Amino acid sequence: MLTVFGIKSCDTCRRARKFLEQHNIDFRFHDLREDGLDIQMLERWSERLGWEKLLNKQSLTWRKIPEVDRNDMTRDKALAAMIDGPTLVKRPVLEASKFIAVGFSEKRFGDFINRNEI
Repeated sequence: MLTVFGIKSCDTCRRARKFLEQHNIDFRFHDLREDGLDIQMLERWSERLGWEKLLNKQSLTWRKIPEVDRNDMTRDKALAAMIDGPTLVKRPVLEASKFIAVGFSEKRFGDFINRNEI
């Protein structure tokens, strides 16, 4: 089953969920704030996608990190920061048995559907 990891109040997550519902795709929503985020999830995602793709550099949380720390970001520091602040995870993260993706794009989601990956 497809799992959508995100934050309920995130507009991008809402659009992704709406798209999936409109296409009758069964999914489970996992709220990173309410349901939690653990290092195993981040390590699994970063192994497949790269930690840089997971790091939300558009978030207010990112801008609050001192510039010296942002410039010296490493995988371990990024994962630790994401555990402390789930809004640092680029959203949504979609995980199914055949794929993992980060961010929402109607075209990409449509491609997943057409290839029967969702």
